[in-house]
Amino acid sequence: MGVRSPALACMVLAACLALAGAVHPGFEVRITQAGLDYARQYGVAVLEKKLSQLRLPDISGDFRVRHVGKVHYKISSLNLRSFHLPNSQISPIPNVGLQVSISSAFAKVDGNWRVKVHFIRDHGSFDLKVENLSIRISLKLGSDASGKPTADTSDCSTHISDVRIHFSGKLGWLYNLFHSAIESRFRRILESKVCENVVSSVHSELQPYLQTLPVTAKIDAVAGIDYSLVAPPAATAQSLDAGLKGEFFSAVHRSAVPFPPPPLAFPPDHARMVYFGASSYFFNTAGLTYHAAGALVLELTDSMIPKGLGFHLNTSAFSAFVPQLEKMYPDMLMKLRLSTPSAPFLSIDPAGLSLRPVVDIQAYAILPSSSLAPLFLLNLTANVSASIDVKSSRIVGNLTVGRLRLSLKHSDVGPFQVRTLQSIMNILASSILLPRLNARLGQGFPLPLPDRIQLSNVIVQSHQNFLLLGADVHYERRG
Repeated sequence: MGVRSPALACMVLAACLALAGAVHPGFEVRITQAGLDYARQYGVAVLEKKLSQLRLPDISGDFRVRHVGKVHYKISSLNLRSFHLPNSQISPIPNVGLQVSISSAFAKVDGNWRVKVHFIRDHGSFDLKVENLSIRISLKLGSDASGKPTADTSDCSTHISDVRIHFSGKLGWLYNLFHSAIESRFRRILESKVCENVVSSVHSELQPYLQTLPVTAKIDAVAGIDYSLVAPPAATAQSLDAGLKGEFFSAVHRSAVPFPPPPLAFPPDHARMVYFGASSYFFNTAGLTYHAAGALVLELTDSMIPKGLGFHLNTSAFSAFVPQLEKMYPDMLMKLRLSTPSAPFLSIDPAGLSLRPVVDIQAYAILPSSSLAPLFLLNLTANVSASIDVKSSRIVGNLTVGRLRLSLKHSDVGPFQVRTLQSIMNILASSILLPRLNARLGQGFPLPLPDRIQLSNVIVQSHQNFLLLGADVHYERRG
């Protein structure tokens, strides 16, 4: 199976492009000139292949030649042997879109001729060379109702500077007498056919490919990500910039986010082919969505304690810190229910990523009847730093927890010194809670990429209110 990408597959990445309007995007994408040039190589190769398959119509007509009279001719079985596009450029044009320019192109055609002069009939073959062919294509970029990108040909022009034809056969000399008129017809036909092919390719190949951009990415049963465009694609002098909604949403009931996305200021860096700006809004809508769904709740039981820790989650172990437990609930298993009273909020600045989650820890004794007896309610806060990376075209994360701070919100077993529980909570956080969180963050979230795009040479930088991910791209060919 060949590459399913149109001549202007330089738009391979522009599927994710849109410049934010009045509404700030939660996620931005920038494609640099290097990215466009990389994609242009594939686009021009596909266009070259398609033009080599052009079907040219037969040509016939009459000419009057001095001293000879009326000549009727027919040129048929036109075979386009090759079509080469050696030089090309792609440029983003502000307020217009993309412009692709091809120069110094050339082609070769052969075929048969047949002629009738009075009662004389003859036939033969011919060779035609087309040189100094130039093509200029303008693409207008837009978006549809679903937020997916669209592309249309706003202008196409083809100019052929040089057409040379040579006829062979007994009366080849006769054809050569009026070759300029025939060359002119060839020129008009080829110029028209080239642009027809470009327009057809945009509609049949490019537009379907743009539809492979996943504007909605399902994460799990709880949430998905909205990557729809917030405005039509736009070009700047040096790049194509995009604004995507960049918002996590509930898979059950979608509701409005109570805070707006912050403005993002991309640095003037063009070393990579593509850049992604994931704002704090993007990450914080994730926290909001999972918190509202009740997914940020963890219940710890004795069976979850790693054997190597050397203690059990029961009243006997905790009685060393809470003496009343031994009398009130002797030798009973316990359960800890961890929940967040509010959604965690991630802060991003040039120094890095951080958050200060607040966690309520409700302790229960598991009675012989399997019912739960409330023991005490702790409040836990911590300084947490986060790191972000990209693996297999997915954003992945890892958390590192600093010192935990505990306070007692309520006790059903009388007063006790909370600080004595500090060490055991540190152990539970580092051995159970953190590995579980990092395992989930290690699965990652998909980036908005069209079909068959892979990332490499990834860099990650933190800026004010957003994380910048830079990468080179690779288009994975199939077949």
